[in-house]
Amino acid sequence: MRLHLCAVGRLRSGPERALVDDYAARFDRTGRALGLGPLTVVEIEDRKGGGPAAEAALLARALPEGAALCALDERGQMLSSPDFAALLARWRDSGRSAAAFLIGGADGLDPALRARADTALSFGPMVWPHMLARAMLAEQLYRAAQILAGTPYHRI
Repeated sequence: MRLHLCAVGRLRSGPERALVDDYAARFDRTGRALGLGPLTVVEIEDRKGGGPAAEAALLARALPEGAALCALDERGQMLSSPDFAALLARWRDSGRSAAAFLIGGADGLDPALRARADTALSFGPMVWPHMLARAMLAEQLYRAAQILAGTPYHRI
């Protein structure tokens, strides 16, 4: 199952970009043997400033056909890392060819796009800048692969 991290805005080179790239590369190495990956980062920008609706249209065009959709949203469900790993495994085992994780812009995801998602995931009740949410998601994807592979990376 291919994974797509679809986000509004572009990360410039710097520590956040380095974290996302590092965890994506780690995920790809571990995930391959598990039937997960590669992880592709898709960045979109609404240069005309159309707000969440325009961003949603651009994000929707980037989504793979038939992908499981996960919206990152502070109102979403909070999962433990093992539960998140189990969600990925369920999608993979049910024959989904792709999963897309959606990170909105400054005003969040458009409600219509959020409603299309199979699940909404929250990293807690706090709002995180998109650059940190990307790094956190990339790490959790790597952690999920490590959990599914049975390695000692994830400690309780």
